[in-house]
Amino acid sequence: MVLTTAVGLAFVPRLVRSGDSGGGAGRAWARPEVFLCLVVLLVYLNQVLFTVYILRVHGGDTSFIARYVPEGWFALADGPSMRSLAAHFPHPGLLAPSMLRVPAFLELPFGLLSYVTVLRWLDRGLYRRVATSWTVWAASLSYTFAFCAVEWILHTPYAVDDIVIRACTGLVTPLLIRWLARQDTDAPAITSFAQMLLFAVSVWALGQLVLTVYDTALLYNLGHLGGRLPGAVVTAAILVAARWQAARTPPGGESGLALNSIGTGLRWALALFFVAALPIRYGVNFGTPLIAGMAGLLICAAAAVHALREGLSGAGTRRTVLWALQIAAALLAGGAAGAAAVWLVTDTYYEAGVLRAAALCFAVAVAVCALTDRWIDRRLATSEKIPAPEV
Repeated sequence: MVLTTAVGLAFVPRLVRSGDSGGGAGRAWARPEVFLCLVVLLVYLNQVLFTVYILRVHGGDTSFIARYVPEGWFALADGPSMRSLAAHFPHPGLLAPSMLRVPAFLELPFGLLSYVTVLRWLDRGLYRRVATSWTVWAASLSYTFAFCAVEWILHTPYAVDDIVIRACTGLVTPLLIRWLARQDTDAPAITSFAQMLLFAVSVWALGQLVLTVYDTALLYNLGHLGGRLPGAVVTAAILVAARWQAARTPPGGESGLALNSIGTGLRWALALFFVAALPIRYGVNFGTPLIAGMAGLLICAAAAVHALREGLSGAGTRRTVLWALQIAAALLAGGAAGAAAVWLVTDTYYEAGVLRAAALCFAVAVAVCALTDRWIDRRLATSEKIPAPEV
């Protein structure tokens, strides 16, 4: 956590400030979200095969492997349909790699593709610069080390196999992401109020689906899928609708000083978090929550400083004071909405509450900024049009 945070703060700012690297051929299918869907399909296919393996080879008993991991894993989907498939599946012993080994290969692309998908939705130019630079290799190394450290802490009988597999996927995944980024076309970063709201909805929906995949597949809880499937279907529909509308809403457009500074700060935060994101996330669960919290706050503070330097350059004293009042009001309103979102709902995983709070906080903050920007700009424009009295 300390090393990756230092790398992000020291070297990523130069990358963020650099110019675009130029678009590619613009293949519609060469997007990170398309390959993320493919990875998710492979994850669930592996879970079906894993269930077949456990039912046929181990008689449905997972105690031999469950004792190595925390509680809450291996809730099998062993209904009539699954048992019928298992009964007719040939050579089930060949499915042994579906337990821990195949997910070890798929988990890194799942995480990295999810992150760069969000980055692309916010700023396609920044996504391309990050994904085609050394940063994607640093993130792959950072995430792979975090995954391998967890493997060693849990230390199942397959820990060494999993570490070797994760090292291999750590070399392959950056090549895929770099290739995808080179195929992308130019597009302006989103700045309008409508696009920022659609971005907040999209990120919330994607995050919910990511948590569903983790619970029902990467933790081998395919038995939970039936209960979570209706909500996942609704969330997926919301995500598709939000991205469909985002594609038909101009990404650019006029935005006021406060709204623009919120967008700039978010771009900086996503870029600075990229390398350190997974170590910080696992630091919360594996004994170093204080360091994880400090690292996260330090990155947020650095993003705010960079956003201030960019957003307030050229603004007069009067406008800067008004901007400070706007941001204070936006943070208070957004923080209150985010806190309520956490307190009013009990979550199985704390990430769900954090995700919901962050998305609602962002949406309320940009709404306050957009409304106050419009009011302030109108007042300033009116005052400029009033001629000074003749003496």
